[in-house]
Amino acid sequence: MLLCTLTVLLPAASAAAQDGEALRGTLRGPDGDPLAGVSITVTQDGTEIGTATSADDGTWAVELPGTGEYDVELDPSTVPGGLVPRLPGGEVLQDVAVSPGQSRVVIFPLVEPGEQAAPGQNDGPAPPPPPPPQPPFAERFTQTLLNGIQYGSVIAISAIGLSLIFGTTRLINFAHGELVTIGAVAAFFFNAAVGGPGLPLILAAVLAVVVGALFGGGLERVLWRPLRKRGTGRINLFIISIGLALLLRHVILVIYGSRPGSYADYNIQQTISIGPITSTPRDLSIVGISVVVLVGVALMLQRTRIGTAIRAVSDNTDLAASSGIDVNRVILVVWVLGGGLAALGGVMFGLAEVVSWDMGFKLLLMMFAAIILGGLGSAYGAMVGAFVVGIVAQLSTLWFPIELQNAWALLVLIVVLLVRPQGILGRRERVG
Repeated sequence: MLLCTLTVLLPAASAAAQDGEALRGTLRGPDGDPLAGVSITVTQDGTEIGTATSADDGTWAVELPGTGEYDVELDPSTVPGGLVPRLPGGEVLQDVAVSPGQSRVVIFPLVEPGEQAAPGQNDGPAPPPPPPPQPPFAERFTQTLLNGIQYGSVIAISAIGLSLIFGTTRLINFAHGELVTIGAVAAFFFNAAVGGPGLPLILAAVLAVVVGALFGGGLERVLWRPLRKRGTGRINLFIISIGLALLLRHVILVIYGSRPGSYADYNIQQTISIGPITSTPRDLSIVGISVVVLVGVALMLQRTRIGTAIRAVSDNTDLAASSGIDVNRVILVVWVLGGGLAALGGVMFGLAEVVSWDMGFKLLLMMFAAIILGGLGSAYGAMVGAFVVGIVAQLSTLWFPIELQNAWALLVLIVVLLVRPQGILGRRERVG
């Protein structure tokens, strides 16, 4: 099902790379001859996005993970003939804005050393034209709503396993974010890593899900089950999960490195318009695959024997055990399922943004917010809470700075819990 959906929704997008977000240009000397071998580096907020070296015809291009403002730097030491930028400091162009689907041309005027303009002299190129007017609010609202659904779908896939694990074991697994990162990094290794097998992203994603599922099951058998048998308290288990998260995060940092990366497929695509909505096949695929997986998990919980056993263990572990249910086997299945779903969420998150060593930790707070908002231990509540969190976070950017988007999502969480402490789909419990 997953493989078929990927194949339908992700057409050969890599062929359309030149029609998506990118920075490009052509380097020429004062005589008009192309300059080859010049190094160009693109960064965003101090993080390197990509590098390029000009070809024999002087052309270069750097693919971008999305829209935004980027800094573009030319390495003067690689420019042949001793040429220098016409303006002092002109080797760095800051805050180059890139719109959705735009492949923006960047120009570096180069001259002989003696022809460089004096500091402060304004003989550079004409200022760029003013930005185009913003589309109507209704169009921006619809577009942002789609972005919120995409963000919520990634949170939902990642958070279901965290909710099921809590429901069956009452463990607050702080290391669940690292399972997300492991899935994204595994897919990157299979797909785009230097020295890796170079598999298509679809096959790499399937293998990453298998890696995540095996890793989750291994943690249950090697670590959590022995601790439960020894009667380790919940607070102690929570602290152990924090230590495990720190260990896994820094092991990933050592193995993967601190430099963000992106998959070799579906990075830059030609946008398509559906009414007022403009999107790419990649983003629509993330939403479509997420919906298919979420529906599949819901049907599994409702229509299969193992799903019934999972719900029974979540409701009352002792009663489930006395009814003949193998509780340890059910918990192992939940860990395998949770690890696989977290890995798939990591692949989707890495496809939507970039693959980094701490990406799961960045998503962890939103996962906790989703399961608390939806109702602790409820898989359906985690789904609903994830979409609420994702949509609120994205819609808030219409009125407030993007840096506050997660803060507004958490504010909604606080307000809902003040009115309904058990969460949206949680059950009211009597204490005392």
